[in-house]
Amino acid sequence: MVYQSETRSSHIVVIFTFTVLIVHAFCWRPFSAPLPFILLHGINSQCSSSEITGYVKRLSEWSNTTGFCLEIGNGIWSSWVVPLEKQVEEACKKVKAMKELKKGYNIVGLSQGTLIGRGIVEFCEGAPPVNNFISIGGPQAGIASVPHHTYTNISAVRGIANNILRAGVYSDYAQNQFAPSGYTKIPENMKGYLKSCKFLPKLNNERPDDRNPVYKRRFTGLKNLILIMSENETIIKPKESSWFGFYKDGNTKKILQPRQTKLYIEDWIGLKALDKAGRVKFIKVAGVHIELSDVDTKKYVVPYLQKKWRRVMESGDTEAEHGGAEAVTTTTTTRNLNGVREYSNKLEIIKEGNM
Repeated sequence: MVYQSETRSSHIVVIFTFTVLIVHAFCWRPFSAPLPFILLHGINSQCSSSEITGYVKRLSEWSNTTGFCLEIGNGIWSSWVVPLEKQVEEACKKVKAMKELKKGYNIVGLSQGTLIGRGIVEFCEGAPPVNNFISIGGPQAGIASVPHHTYTNISAVRGIANNILRAGVYSDYAQNQFAPSGYTKIPENMKGYLKSCKFLPKLNNERPDDRNPVYKRRFTGLKNLILIMSENETIIKPKESSWFGFYKDGNTKKILQPRQTKLYIEDWIGLKALDKAGRVKFIKVAGVHIELSDVDTKKYVVPYLQKKWRRVMESGDTEAEHGGAEAVTTTTTTRNLNGVREYSNKLEIIKEGNM
């Protein structure tokens, strides 16, 4: 009798364990294999540099995904002198030709590279879908001054920069010869910007008589938009441009936070729609332009490159995706250790220790 009792108990334990394993297997399922990512570097940089190759390698290792640096032209020189619309055209052709991206991919953009990435999302007809878009120090709303020629040691670029100072940033010469002129937005000359700047007004759907609903539809197709701003930013002016904030038209003293701009309020590209859906993360980190610490990179970038999981409920519905950075992915209230708390109707900057 004792033997039969022990055997029956063993059978019960085995059945219980098997049941738990089956339930677990059916309740948690991977969405798919991890999506690859492409990195788009900023101005005065190139994919072959040790900094960029090292960064792509670290992101790939930390996220257990495959990463590629997408080069435009010959790197540094092209980043300065090829107009951004042409850089986007080349990037578009490359992503469509990469078989590794056919099922979708994520984008990590650095500085000027974030605008090329957004150009792929909005302008690239027939391209594979972009899942998550991570913008690090990107001038999403433009820059309020022409980049100084001391940013580069290429003498020819310095000559072009000096000519632009004489001819004007919205001249045909500047727009066709100097990539940053495509996103230079002078608050005191918004008329000239909207009329003659060739790239950013189109990307941001800023021209009242020429707004393209296709750009908005494609942009709102993103699963997550991660906007990272450096607290001690000195290259992007104002630094709030990294969040789509900018100076009020006509002056360089009043800065509009992202939700105060017309671009957001009138929802020209779908930023408001994404935000209301809880898919925009406004993140501020310590440091200077595009210099994220490993800790911040692992906290705010890597989670959006990793495999996602879903939980299948009894009703057949699914829970929200898992695997994103918990500190910045809740729908109504989010916060991060560097001082951003996000509300549905306002953005409040707080200090660490007050959270």
